[in-house]
Formats: sequence, structure tokens, C-alpha cells
Amino acid sequence: MDLINLFVKSIFIENMIFAYFLGMCSYLAVSKTVKTAVGLGAAVIFVLVITVPINYLIDTYLLQAGALSWLGPEYASIDLSFLSFIMFIAVIASMVQLVEMIVEKFSPALYGSLGIFLPLIAVNCSILGGALFMQQKDFSGITEAITYGAGSGIGWFLAILAIAAIREKIAYSNVPAPLKGLGITFIITGLMAIGFMSFMGIKLEGNQEELKEKTVYESEEEKSDEASTYITNLDNE
Repeated sequence: MDLINLFVKSIFIENMIFAYFLGMCSYLAVSKTVKTAVGLGAAVIFVLVITVPINYLIDTYLLQAGALSWLGPEYASIDLSFLSFIMFIAVIASMVQLVEMIVEKFSPALYGSLGIFLPLIAVNCSILGGALFMQQKDFSGITEAITYGAGSGIGWFLAILAIAAIREKIAYSNVPAPLKGLGITFIITGLMAIGFMSFMGIKLEGNQEELKEKTVYESEEEKSDEASTYITNLDNE
């Protein structure tokens, strides 16, 4: 898979917020100002860039069926894939703890403004989603895992930055009372998600190959159906 295609796809086409709606808790709670949104977005990028490749290595060389064959042929039959969730969350929690200590040390004001939502990155759906999607996509190397982690993090960062900028502006707008706060935020998020759906029309190289394979498969299926219909007609005659 081409790295640039994977990077662009993970930012725009498979955006964690607008395509899968993962990490909505932090997205809604910390997007009241651009400053806090930038801080949390940067933290999410860092955690995804670190945890996705680490979890890739753990999954590839420890958890998958036959992954322990490098220890010897007697370990080839061991399958530890049932430990995926526990291991992924453990790695994510340790990285979030590291981020929390760094932010508290170098930016106490940002640490205070993020509050409880900084340690809650450990249970952010987009972080665990990045690891699970990585597992599902079956990447061929750690470079693809790093690229996917970076792209997913940047996509989440752009989403929270955009909604934070909009929320700062609409704070001075005449919003109907029932829609103030989260109400108008949900509506805007839905509209932005519809806008991001337009990126699905981008024909990347990987998408074109998948479309070509799908077209060939469908044409073969149609030919098979036509042949079956012809044989049935002959039998009826």
C-alpha cells in the first residue's frame, strides 16, 4: 500500500471523528477554545504515532497465531490473540501517562485547562480504534503502522481544531436557546461529517485497484448468472 495514499486516506476519507465518530467525548468537552483543542489534539497525535506501531509489533510478534514461532517450532501453535484488548490498552495507558507527565512539567496552564480529559485519552475510542483498525488492515510493515497512526492523529486534530474555531465564533452568534451548547455543536459536527463524505470520491491508487477488482468480480458474477439462466431456459424447453 502506498504510504502517501494511506496517509491521506487516514486523515480525510477514514477520519476518526467524521467517518467513525470515535473519541466524541473528548471532542465535545475540550473543543470550547482553540488553545485547549490544539493541546489535546497534539497529545492524541503523539499517542497514536507511538502506540499504533508498538501495538503492531506486539500483535505481529507476540499475539497472532504462530507469532511466537521465532522462539522455536514448539511455540508455533500458540495463539495469544485473545489478549489483544488487554495489551493494547496497557500500551495506550502507559503512553498517556507519559504525555500527562510531560504536559504537567512544561505547560501547567494547559494541564489545568485540559483537566480530567488528558488522562482520559487512555480510554479515548479513537486511540484504541487506531490499534484495532491497524490489526484489521493487516499492514505489511511497521512503516505503514506509523503512517496510519500519524494520519489518524492528524485527522482527529483537524476535526477538534475546526469545531473549536467554529464554537469560539458561534459563542457571539444568535443561536436559539434550545440549541445552545452541545445542541448546535452536534448539528455542526453532522454537517462537517457530510462535507468530509465528499472525500470518499477521491480515487486514490489503492481505491482504483479495489474498484477494478470489484468490477471484474461483478462482471464474472453477471456472466455466471446469464449462463445459469440460459441453461434453465434450455431445460424448460
